[in-house]
Amino acid sequence: LFLSEVAQRHAEEFIVMVMDQAGWHIAGDLAVPQNMRLIFLPPYSPELNPAEHLWESLREDCFANHVFANLDAVESAVISGLVALESNTTRTRSMTGFKWITSISLNAS
Repeated sequence: LFLSEVAQRHAEEFIVMVMDQAGWHIAGDLAVPQNMRLIFLPPYSPELNPAEHLWESLREDCFANHVFANLDAVESAVISGLVALESNTTRTRSMTGFKWITSISLNAS
């Protein structure tokens, strides 16, 4: 569902998604959208995963020192935080624009 949602939100772009090798990321029945390519990190290398910085930001900005009444409130906080990150591309790039990512040539023919 996540890959599909990202692909739909960025339908006019080609997406290179960096992922770790968690079991659900490499499942045989994982549906990868046409406008997306997956790149897998080496095992046991969370420091290389740009998404880890996004989750850290969400934890600090949306969850620190909060007690939620129910799971719906937690989901609402996650959605609000993700929308804020999506809206602030400068901040998101500063957290995820590792040199090894920004130097990748995407000149596809």
